[in-house]
Amino acid sequence: MQQGELISAIATAPGESGIGIIRISGKGAVDLAKRCFVPFSGKNISEYAPRQAVYGKVTGIDGQLIDEAICIIMPAPHSYTCEDVVEIQSHGGSVALREILELTYKLGARAAERGEFTKRAFLNGRLDLTQAQAVMDVIQAPTKASLKLATGHLSGHFSGKIREMRNDILALIAHLEASIDFPEDDIEDVAISETKAKAAELQGKIQKMLKSAHTGKILREGLKTAIIGKPNAGKSSIMNLLLREQRAIVTDVAGTTRDSIEETVNIGGVPLVLIDTAGIRETDDVVEKIGVERAKEYIDKASLILAVFDSSRRLDHEDEEIAELIRGNQVIALLNKSDLQAETSCDDVNALLASQNASDESIDNNLGISTIQVSAANGEGLEALEKAIQDIAYEGNNQEETADFVNDSRQAELLRQAEEFLQTATDTIESGMSEDFIVIDLRSAWEKLGEITGETVGEDIIDQIFKNFCLGK
Repeated sequence: MQQGELISAIATAPGESGIGIIRISGKGAVDLAKRCFVPFSGKNISEYAPRQAVYGKVTGIDGQLIDEAICIIMPAPHSYTCEDVVEIQSHGGSVALREILELTYKLGARAAERGEFTKRAFLNGRLDLTQAQAVMDVIQAPTKASLKLATGHLSGHFSGKIREMRNDILALIAHLEASIDFPEDDIEDVAISETKAKAAELQGKIQKMLKSAHTGKILREGLKTAIIGKPNAGKSSIMNLLLREQRAIVTDVAGTTRDSIEETVNIGGVPLVLIDTAGIRETDDVVEKIGVERAKEYIDKASLILAVFDSSRRLDHEDEEIAELIRGNQVIALLNKSDLQAETSCDDVNALLASQNASDESIDNNLGISTIQVSAANGEGLEALEKAIQDIAYEGNNQEETADFVNDSRQAELLRQAEEFLQTATDTIESGMSEDFIVIDLRSAWEKLGEITGETVGEDIIDQIFKNFCLGK
């Protein structure tokens, strides 16, 4: 491992806080610390044991005090980047941090790029690519379930399963190549039979992992959910009920919500990105009309629709228009105002939605639509609604196996490609082609799995992944 050029960055979030951290990594980090940090003990910072917190002061090139701070030196390779790392922990004021950061530039460091510390950890072998990606997922995790997914990847649990499959494929390749190199040993039939059985087993494992991709994406990014309905159906009240606070304005006046309101709420570990939209109806009001158009746009963008119907009124043409707009989407129909005298039943709503989906042959009629009676006024039906949301998010995946879930589209696509190459290897065997062709297919599957962990990935992909990181990480 070689030490990279000296880099530095503020590693803590912007804004005022009790403590702020400047992180420095690379060749010359310790020398830089010697030139700007003076321990109050009178010793040189390099005289202290590695990873010991030392109290002192940061002084500029002119010797003027910038701030009192704590300095920690972490020599290579036992540091986050596997390089010499220095952390200066000062007070968290933005001016003090900026002064210290600019001082590190004057002393030879350059500004770190986004994710460069973690990128160096990856390039130096401390983390694989799935672990490196998980660093930001841990930071940004919106729920405990999201955090469990991220920490499962960060700990190497997910990539360990990928490596197991790669090792299995490599063993198959070795066995087949042995049968090619030593035909007199008569192991060809055994090698081919073993390859066919193991390829099917690996395909099953990959398919199980792929089933978790939708859930993993939701836990990582949130389930975008639009609340749709006509004016005064109770959309804003439903949003307030889920948020458990009065976030949206609620009145008896139709058309109160004219713009879209977006909030994120934790529903049993599922980060639900709620969008309260304007009531859909014909209107001459210019502002309300814009809100209605935006509501229609969100129907196309959302992964889940909460369609709100007023049970105290009969279904009308506005409800029919809404049913037409949401057809083909994943829908939970909410029959609101169950605390009032009912004029519309769940059967009525189900019949309306079913008739709209049935009218379009391009729509999968197996698309799940749940209908739940609720009362935004007294909370009736909230538990059933939350359970329905969880069922949609997890899609039958075991919530206890969150750490094993695929958590982004790149991983999912590479798994799909690996599974296809394993199927091609099986097809090659069944067609009676020679071991050389089987090995080519297996090696392609092995390489695709290696792209997930970063062992066979190109530099351009690596650069793209770390560009999404924050500065200082």
